[in-house]
Amino acid sequence: MIVLHARPSPGFREAVDAIFGPGVVTHVDEAAPLDDVAPDITALLHVLTPVTPGFIASAPKLKLVQKLGVGVNTIALDAARDHGVAVCNMPGTNSQAVAEMALSLMMAVLRRTCFFDARTRAGQGWTADPSELDQVGEIGGRTIGLVGFGNSAQLLAPALAALGAKIAYTARSQRDVPYEFLPLDELLATSDIVSLHIPLTDETRASIDPFAMKQGAVLVNTARGELVDEARLVDALTSGHLRGAGLDVFAEEPLPRGNPLLGLPNAVLAPHIAWLTPETLVRSLTVAHENCRRLAAGEPFVHQVV
Repeated sequence: MIVLHARPSPGFREAVDAIFGPGVVTHVDEAAPLDDVAPDITALLHVLTPVTPGFIASAPKLKLVQKLGVGVNTIALDAARDHGVAVCNMPGTNSQAVAEMALSLMMAVLRRTCFFDARTRAGQGWTADPSELDQVGEIGGRTIGLVGFGNSAQLLAPALAALGAKIAYTARSQRDVPYEFLPLDELLATSDIVSLHIPLTDETRASIDPFAMKQGAVLVNTARGELVDEARLVDALTSGHLRGAGLDVFAEEPLPRGNPLLGLPNAVLAPHIAWLTPETLVRSLTVAHENCRRLAAGEPFVHQVV
């Protein structure tokens, strides 16, 4: 049994049936546990609901956890390894969508899109205090620091450069690219906009200190919420140390009611959907289908992590 643990849109469901064949994949809502089907699952198509050690132990036929995306921090990798379960991801399939979302969040923060959208809908489009316009800005002429230089950052960098930004980046190793390589601390201290493109690991958790960033800078996070100390981010936004933030990911997801980020006018928020486009889903399901075929055929998987 192949199980998709997600809440698919009609288009997503159609894509699953088109690529795998109608009825081949069983769908279980991401809000529901997998207890009833766990004994029969051979391949799990995983989105965001954590794959726990307990679930893996309860699924004796499970042979493959296929992440529809890149980050595998929501999967109990040690438990998978101990039970002989392969874990695969799919680097590059969502890079275009994530790069475009990062760009859109930068623009939304700089142009204060949400603020002016709300006023326009309320019939107050031209009534804001003129000083509000002093808080908008352009990408051109700004230094944009990319933390990590994987697929999404590599797509984003030339687009930003074409708009007139100066690009800096930090990564585990220097690349042969026409952008400035900087250590993380220097990149944070000198960039007008910082965009995160790294996985969540023990090493990177809480590695981005908002108060280490330049006064008046913008933080964009389409990677993982726990890369940033969220309490310090709220303080940095509230105090004015940061100009704003565009956030698609959070320490707790979905973002709960009462989270202080919800009340900040200089934060643009989205519910972890940077990766989620019809185009990404088709690319992702194609990789997932190939790995399910390889599972049945006893062939090596593509992009195996464990």
